[in-house]
Amino acid sequence: MNETISCSTCRALCCKLEVRLIDDADEKIPEKFTEIVEDQYHVMKREDDGWCTCLNRETMLCTIYEIRPFLWRDYKEGDYDCIVERDKYFK
Repeated sequence: MNETISCSTCRALCCKLEVRLIDDADEKIPEKFTEIVEDQYHVMKREDDGWCTCLNRETMLCTIYEIRPFLWRDYKEGDYDCIVERDKYFK
């Protein structure tokens, strides 16, 4: 892949990953966007097709970007995890 990796040109592939929420006061995600998995931990809710419920399907941008979960604020475009996910779709 020769293109520059940028969230603004990405196809929101990371928005299909399971995002566990850290039980921390820093997480201010509205409850309607979360769910409990296996009666153990909170995650970002996903639609039946796997996409995060916070993803605007027309713009492919996050509707809660400013308050997105800590793990997503720490997820950087072009970092190892980003490249691994992109490679699953583009190789």
